[in-house]
Amino acid sequence: MTGFLTSERGGRLTELADSAEATARAAAQRAQVQVDLLCDLPELQAAADLLAWIWGTDSQKPPVSRDLLRALTHAGNYVAGASSAGRLVGASVGFLGSHDHRVVLHSHITGVAPHAQGQRVGSALKQHQRAWSLRQGLTEIAWTFDPLVRRNGYFNLTKLRARAVAYLPDFYGAMADTINADDESDRCLALWSLARPEVVAAASELSGSPGSSGRTRSVADDPPPGTVLLAERDDGRPALKVGHDGDGTMLAVQVPPDIVATRKQGPDVAVEWRHALRQALGGAFDAGYEAVEMTGGGWYLLEKPAGRAGGR
Repeated sequence: MTGFLTSERGGRLTELADSAEATARAAAQRAQVQVDLLCDLPELQAAADLLAWIWGTDSQKPPVSRDLLRALTHAGNYVAGASSAGRLVGASVGFLGSHDHRVVLHSHITGVAPHAQGQRVGSALKQHQRAWSLRQGLTEIAWTFDPLVRRNGYFNLTKLRARAVAYLPDFYGAMADTINADDESDRCLALWSLARPEVVAAASELSGSPGSSGRTRSVADDPPPGTVLLAERDDGRPALKVGHDGDGTMLAVQVPPDIVATRKQGPDVAVEWRHALRQALGGAFDAGYEAVEMTGGGWYLLEKPAGRAGGR
């Protein structure tokens, strides 16, 4: 099914979709996977099983069931898988949603098998998702992610050039999978504007396509620019800093190196980080800021978009 939307910019979107498909093919080749839409029941069952394995849930209670995936694909939504040597190693699921009265693809879940992580499979899946969305006439993809997971923040904001635009406390309620480990399920809402020049440049860089010109902006590690709202202490615990006056300067918020390990080794420390980040990052979003990047040292960098004088 194609053409969810019509657009006066149809010609431009066609060009973008053509370019995005070439980038997606290059990204898949670089990751040494084949990315395809999944349609038939065995493929959908394999995707459900893979996601259950990645999240460490009971096979009878996967993050998404085969039946739900079947319904989503039948209704024209997005279900894709990345395969290596004929074996599924990654999967991504999305459905139509809205943001500020605009139709978007809401990317519900994307996962890569542990043995295939670090091999650019996630990049290949996201570039396929971007190309698919543009072909449907969609120019934005939204998803939620745990802002305490540093590698996800770095990938979403610095690699993909998405922006985090809202903080959602305990979004899913209690989650019993092995990744979340009963932590409160705070999430940030990421918005990926597919036609933005920095997103197009980042896609080219991630895929290794010809014409890639390297990093789209300089990323400093430590100390970060701007006003620090939250930082890691020498003992690994969070340190909230003084508040800010919302004058439009850049803000910086740090997260720990590996919150998944911290949840296992020091659950009380993980809870401290959750509540401190909720106060610092959530407060910044309420004041009208957006997280536009993460440094290699785990600092979210937040800016107030031009023309936004106050909070939301």
